[in-house]
Amino acid sequence: MRKPRDFDSELKALADKAKALKERRVRQLGELVTACGADTLDADLLAGALLHAATVKDAATKEVWRKTGAAFFRGEKRQPAGRAERGPSGTLPLEGGAASA
Repeated sequence: MRKPRDFDSELKALADKAKALKERRVRQLGELVTACGADTLDADLLAGALLHAATVKDAATKEVWRKTGAAFFRGEKRQPAGRAERGPSGTLPLEGGAASA
């Protein structure tokens, strides 16, 4: 005769496994934030940036972000900012920066 299944213990085991996976995901997300250097950002700023990224519909923007992320995980050096991302030529930076003598 077959032994009856213990559904309660199986459900508990699945719930424990789901909890462990969720904890692992949260820990890995925290490690990613730290590895990217985003842990220096204010929590409100980081949350706002993530919320914006989650709502962006532009496929081209998402593809640029994906390629940048993939390069990060491959350990490639960051590319210098493109011409459009830099300040106008001949202007001083807004914060910090050494004044030439």
